[in-house]
Amino acid sequence: MGRPAPFFLFKSQWTLDIFAGKGYYIGSADFDQVNPRFRLPHFSDTVKVNRTLSLLRIPTATKCFSSYLILWPATWYFVLSTVCQTMSKRVLIITYYWPPSGGSGVQRWLKFAKYLPETGWEPVVFTPENPDFDLKDKSLEAEVSPQLEVMKFPIWEPYQLLDRLRGKKESHAGRVLEQKEQSFIEKAAIWFRANLMVPDPRVFWVRPSVKFLTELVKKGQFDAVITTGPPHSMHLIGRQLKRKTGVYWLADFRDPWSQWEFLDKLPMQSYVRSRHKEMEHTVLKEADVVTTISPTFQHDLGKLADRNIELLTNGFDPADIPKDFSVGEKKAGGLHLMYTGIIDSIRNPMPLLKAMREEFSKEKDEVKFTFVGRVSDQVREQIAADSWLSAHVAFVGYVSHQEVFEYYAKADALALILTNTKNAKGNIPGKLFEYTATTLPILALGDPDGDSAKILKESGAGEVLDHTDHVGIQVSLRKLFERSGMADSATGIERYSRRNLSFQLAKLLDEHPVS
Repeated sequence: MGRPAPFFLFKSQWTLDIFAGKGYYIGSADFDQVNPRFRLPHFSDTVKVNRTLSLLRIPTATKCFSSYLILWPATWYFVLSTVCQTMSKRVLIITYYWPPSGGSGVQRWLKFAKYLPETGWEPVVFTPENPDFDLKDKSLEAEVSPQLEVMKFPIWEPYQLLDRLRGKKESHAGRVLEQKEQSFIEKAAIWFRANLMVPDPRVFWVRPSVKFLTELVKKGQFDAVITTGPPHSMHLIGRQLKRKTGVYWLADFRDPWSQWEFLDKLPMQSYVRSRHKEMEHTVLKEADVVTTISPTFQHDLGKLADRNIELLTNGFDPADIPKDFSVGEKKAGGLHLMYTGIIDSIRNPMPLLKAMREEFSKEKDEVKFTFVGRVSDQVREQIAADSWLSAHVAFVGYVSHQEVFEYYAKADALALILTNTKNAKGNIPGKLFEYTATTLPILALGDPDGDSAKILKESGAGEVLDHTDHVGIQVSLRKLFERSGMADSATGIERYSRRNLSFQLAKLLDEHPVS
């Protein structure tokens, strides 16, 4: 007597998603009712999913489709007919910033997630479900591929409570610190943030995230884990996953930690600063690989950890540049200088604006400076108090990343305001690379010997002058004013494309044994 006809027939993709998940498949196997699991005669590497089912983990990682699960009731025999293709290894990216968050912090890992699949690694993003972003750019959501798996997990943040107590919105520590006058509640909130929320207010997300992710990692869902900070609480999630599962872990530092200039602005007790250093030390020591964005940060972190730190800069995505984008031919006389991004307490444009006033206040030709982005109240007040500046400086406000190219096209040159603090030498903002891609000349204020200055000098895209070099700033402004014709394209910037940087990242992942 032949086998009875099957009475269950499930369409392949549904079966694969429910039982296997991406990167797994079940081969033909006998089903043991005493010890419920699939016996896989050709592979011994199995992952137990629950008490009734275990799945085969394919070492070479294959993706399956057009599959059917057939149940033969008489023999408890399962047959899975599968068509497979080679698939990438899976890497879990743990990041606080993700669209609709705006700013450079989100774009770094949004772009890595975009191009990593080309390198043989399939990214999976783990991010808060209900984060309290300071900046939002909904246009970035369009850049998230439909094929990208994004896991969103609830987070509780204390800023929401502070908003209720203040009766206001935007209670982020950075903004409150910039206020000239602070209420008792605001001062208390800053003290609590500095001394009780270590390393940052997102620390409350660490424990539930670790609990949720540990089982997934143990089941072999991911070959590697990446954490990116700030907020540096993300690294604590990676540290715990490493300790509990041994998974390969890459920790990415977009800013320093214990030496971060932002911490110096907080009323932090010395013992709390020591806690930051202790946490930072464990992350730097226990991560399999540590990356950062600039040579200076690379050196400083390497000195702290007594280990090699990998350089993985920010970059630009040629795909972001509209096909019809072009900058106009400049005529001698007149100058439209533009800055895009955030102006806060550690980015001071006033030396440039004052030099502009001193150099051109008697000119009849049009001279204009435009801010595209958020500008601190202090800078706005200083400009409003100066009659010449208030007549020649415009504020556009925050615009989407897509819209910013419309403003680039209207500019004659771009201003880059770098920090004038202890981290200034290693400050390479993400916008620097996009600036160079526009071909517009760049005038920057910052450390003339810093990492940004070296990139601009090597590419021929512009120059960096010290904030106190008033004469030098005026001379450079005059040159921009008198310049005519088309600007020269920067050279050697291709290595900073997001695609090339993604292959650098993949190389770091490939150089270490997968978990």
